[in-house]
Amino acid sequence: QVQLVESGGGLVQAGESLTLSCTGSGSIFSINAVGWYRQAPGKQREWVAFITSGGSTNYADSVKGRFTISRDNVKNTVYLQMASLKREDTGVYYCNLKVPQGPGRGWYDYWGPGTQVTVSS
Repeated sequence: QVQLVESGGGLVQAGESLTLSCTGSGSIFSINAVGWYRQAPGKQREWVAFITSGGSTNYADSVKGRFTISRDNVKNTVYLQMASLKREDTGVYYCNLKVPQGPGRGWYDYWGPGTQVTVSS
């Protein structure tokens, strides 16, 4: 069973930076894609960023140029560096691990419990 634990959330002022970490247990963490999602109060969970096992990345338009996702496969950890934070970045940030189930069988999603990020103006 894979367990994911996020850390690094907190309360910051608009314009400041914060770095989140997601640490996973199990060897499959380092060989699969990992993403960050967030959920603001009263809104649906939305995708933020994504990194493949090889280090290729992709970002939601709302965070492109401000957020950077990276990973350290030795430490089984994925990071989300967030700069120039805005009030609308407030929410609970979740780490997601997608594990393929085989040809034509889709993916299995693992989630962490989340970490709160609050940006005040």
